[in-house]
Amino acid sequence: MRILKWTLLLTAAVLLWGLIYFNLAAFGGWFTYSLLKMQQGGHLSSAVEFFVFETPKVLMLLVLVVFGIGIIRSFFTPERTRKILSGKSETVGNILAALLGVVTPFCSCSAVPLFVGFVTAGVPLGVTFSFLISAPMINEIALVMLFGMFGWKVAGLYMGVGLLIAIVAGWILGRLHMEKHIEPWVFEAKMGEAVKEDAINWEGRIRYGLIAVRDIVSKVWIYVILGIAVGAGIHGYVPQDFLASFMGKDAWWSVPAAVLLGVPMYSNAAGIIPIVKALLEKGAALGTVLAFMMAVIGLSLPEAIILRNILKPKLVFTFFGIVAAGIIIIGYLFNILL
Repeated sequence: MRILKWTLLLTAAVLLWGLIYFNLAAFGGWFTYSLLKMQQGGHLSSAVEFFVFETPKVLMLLVLVVFGIGIIRSFFTPERTRKILSGKSETVGNILAALLGVVTPFCSCSAVPLFVGFVTAGVPLGVTFSFLISAPMINEIALVMLFGMFGWKVAGLYMGVGLLIAIVAGWILGRLHMEKHIEPWVFEAKMGEAVKEDAINWEGRIRYGLIAVRDIVSKVWIYVILGIAVGAGIHGYVPQDFLASFMGKDAWWSVPAAVLLGVPMYSNAAGIIPIVKALLEKGAALGTVLAFMMAVIGLSLPEAIILRNILKPKLVFTFFGIVAAGIIIIGYLFNILL
C-alpha cells in the first residue's frame, strides 16, 4: 500500500510539473508585456523576459533530474564504486571510472578521501584520475541545464566530450607511471573495513531521491538565480558584435584564453550555464564557450589546493596540463566542425 501511495503521489507531481513547465514561455511573455506593460524589443524588457522564463524553467528541470539521479545514486556508495573499479585493466577501468563519475555523488571537495580510498583499494592511478575528472565535470546539474537551455544534442555533446577527456586524460596519466609523485602518507592510510550495507527498498530509494533534491537544490538555487541574472543582463544589453569579435570562431586565440580565464574562477554548473546560454546567443562560438565552461567546472584553483594534499606539485601540474590541453583541443574541434 505504501508503494501505491508513493506511485500515485509521484504521478500527480509529474503531471503538475509538466502542466507548469510547458506553459512557462507564455507566462514569461505575459508577465513582461501584459503585467509589467514593458515595450517589446527593449533592452530591459528582453532581459526581464529572459530571467522570468529561464529561472523557473531551470529550477524545475533541476528538481526533476536531481530526483531521478538521486535514486540512481542510491545504488552507488563509495565502497561499491571502489569494488567495481578495483582489479580492472586500465583501459576498461578508465571507461568504467568515467561512466561512474557521471552518476556518483562526488565533487572536487571529495577528492582527498576518494583518492585515498581508490589507491588503497588497488585502483590504478590513471583510472582514479578518470573518475576524478568525470565526477565534477559531467554532473546532473550541468546536463539538465544544458538540456533545458539548448536541447539534447548540445547536452549529449557535452557529456560525450567530457567522457572522452576523462577517459583519455586518465589513460595518459596511467601511462606516465607517476605513482612516485603521490604523497607517501596516501599509501600508508588505512580506510578501515567497509560497513555492510543494509538493503534499501524502493520506498527508501524514493526518499533518497527526495533528500537529494532537498540537499542539492537548497545549495545551488542561489547560483542558478545569480547566473540567470548575469545571463539576462548579457542577453538584454551586450551587443552581439562585441562578443563575436573576441569569442567567435575567427579569433584563433579565444579557446586557450577562455580556458585560462576559466581556471582561476570557482563556480558550479548552476552558476555558469545561464551565462553560457547568453554568450552563445550573442555570437560567441560553441567550442570557445564550452571550453570556458569545462575549465570553470572541471579545473579550478580550489581543486588544485585540495589535490596538493595528496599529490606532489609535478603530478598536480601534469594533471591540470593534460586536462586543459584536452579541453582546448575539443574547443577547437567544435569551432571547426560546428
